[in-house]
Amino acid sequence: MSDLSILFICSGNICRSPTAEGVLRHQLEAMGLSDRVRIDSAGIQGWHAGEAPDERSQDHARRRGYELCDQRARALRPDDVERFDLLVAMDAGHLRELRRRCPAALQHKISLLPGEVEIPDPYYGGPEGFERVLDLIEQGCRGLAQIVAARLC
Repeated sequence: MSDLSILFICSGNICRSPTAEGVLRHQLEAMGLSDRVRIDSAGIQGWHAGEAPDERSQDHARRRGYELCDQRARALRPDDVERFDLLVAMDAGHLRELRRRCPAALQHKISLLPGEVEIPDPYYGGPEGFERVLDLIEQGCRGLAQIVAARLC
């Protein structure tokens, strides 16, 4: 049983949110906190349910020491807002959709990465987009890892 649960959300759960899941998991492992935090990711849409993360996301992440190959895409489920302590949207559009779907009493669980960081969708771009996404996610997850550590200690 984990002390805290975090769900990352993007459009189809094959680029940004699985990358954030892998990065935060890696950072929390380095801090000795991974056994206390459950981390998952989902897509607003279920277009890619059951698929592994985009090969480009995996390749770029692997070059920085993150392994994403065991993840599988899934759609956001209605009970996710109740089951997770924190739901982290990858951009303002996802944030709006989460707020629309979430009961008023649970709205406090929804946010962007610390610093209100928005992660652009790299799907239709080139390699530089995937590198930029990793830069932003690493930065945002460092802040989130510090918040998690403060909350758990």
